[in-house]
Amino acid sequence: MRSIRTPVCELLGIDVPILSVGFGYPAGPELVAAVSGAGGLGVLGGSGVPPVETGRRIARTHALTDRPFGLNLIIADLEDPNAPAEDIAYINDQADAGLAAGIALLVLFWGPARSFVPRAHEYGTRVALQVGSVEEARAAAADGVDIVIAQGIEAGGHVRGTTSIWTLLPAIVEAVGSVPVLASGGIGDGAGIARALGLGAQGVSLGTRFVASEEAGVHDAFKRRVVDARTGDTVYGTLFDGWWPDAPHRVLRNRVVEEWEAAGRPASGHRPGEGTTIGTMHRPWGDTAWPRYATGMVAADFDGDPELAPMWAGESAAVVHEIEPAAAIVARLVREAEAALGA
Repeated sequence: MRSIRTPVCELLGIDVPILSVGFGYPAGPELVAAVSGAGGLGVLGGSGVPPVETGRRIARTHALTDRPFGLNLIIADLEDPNAPAEDIAYINDQADAGLAAGIALLVLFWGPARSFVPRAHEYGTRVALQVGSVEEARAAAADGVDIVIAQGIEAGGHVRGTTSIWTLLPAIVEAVGSVPVLASGGIGDGAGIARALGLGAQGVSLGTRFVASEEAGVHDAFKRRVVDARTGDTVYGTLFDGWWPDAPHRVLRNRVVEEWEAAGRPASGHRPGEGTTIGTMHRPWGDTAWPRYATGMVAADFDGDPELAPMWAGESAAVVHEIEPAAAIVARLVREAEAALGA
């Protein structure tokens, strides 16, 4: 069987080119350390995590593994001319906390990477930007990123692009030349990894598959929903626009989605239960009330009904059939991909 090891493994100091997505707060040190310890590269979720807590989470991850790992930041506010100055400072402080604490990879999403590349490289940290178009990929390469992550419309969570990964991936590989490309969206098993490698990817970045892992700090009801999902059980749109408007996303069809669909898919301001609170997110830095239709990740510490919250998941949920330890998931993916490549 052919090995799935690619040049990006040398670049990042890892054994296999499998990254776990930093899907917000629930992508914590335990998950990241497990993925990295298994030879891949775990990525901490930085979205909504204060800079001081980001530093603590990185320190905890270092205590759990001596392998390389990354930090994910959503940088959408940098493109918003109306974003408050303190929101811009927050993102930069998060990045600085990660770089100073010794992350191997800074993963950025929803904006240009140019302001982060020079300072990351000063620390010896690599930079990856997740993109949804060929134009965005070319700009990222011109800005000096080390890795481009191509995200297809099949992806879960917030989705930058509008094209299938299987169309977008080879186009981005051709467009960025020698810059390594990872594939993301709609991939949840070894066959998908093998297909992506065959189209020129040097690896994959997987979110939904690792949501259904024992170490993910995700609510158990969310994990079970992923495992039970079948083809056609995800919805793409802008339903969960609270706290982050105009950002398309893909979620599982749970009760809140079904109630909105039954009401005729009304626009914002006219949706069932709008204006109510669905529960409380408990974080080390404080509690936050969660409004219905607001963005957020259903973590294990959520006190409320998870059926009223967004359950971010990609079309790959259809090939996820059990909750497993993250290391077992990595090993399974490697076996399946190598078998597919050797067929």
